[in-house]
Amino acid sequence: MNKGRFKKLAIASISAIALAGSIAVAQTVTTDQNTQQGQQQMERHGGRGGKHGGRGGWGGMRQGGFFRQLNLTEDQKTKMKQIHESFAERNKPLREQLRAKRQELRQASEGGTFNEALATQKLTEMASLEAKMMGEEFKLHQETLSVLTPEQKAQLEQSRAQFKARRGEKRNDDNQ
Repeated sequence: MNKGRFKKLAIASISAIALAGSIAVAQTVTTDQNTQQGQQQMERHGGRGGKHGGRGGWGGMRQGGFFRQLNLTEDQKTKMKQIHESFAERNKPLREQLRAKRQELRQASEGGTFNEALATQKLTEMASLEAKMMGEEFKLHQETLSVLTPEQKAQLEQSRAQFKARRGEKRNDDNQ
């Protein structure tokens, strides 16, 4: 009788692990598809895609959001456009590597089986590539800021602080 219970427990445990793994992969694939859509936007705009255009709320700069109010000169606009085009071209191989790793990750779960070791390996490889991309985005941010005058930088910081304050208020309202 104890052997029967043990077998049932073992089967239930294995089933639970398999179910959790398949759910994790399904979430990864869905997130991955959303990321691909964001990358397509990024390639069209020369920067990060997504709702706010990038990390940290600075993505609006690429789409003119924060910069519209800074009264950029034509020379500044031209320099920024060149910086962003250079960024997009320079990082195209990195984006392609990330896209390939995501495809490989999806393949780790094809056919109804989940290869956890392969998925872990691909996620680790992707993390390294994502870290490189974040470094490149930081450089882009610094290059973009270097085009601004001290007055424009101060105005940008003030706008960013106001944006964060409004976003914080909105989050507080949503949580109540």
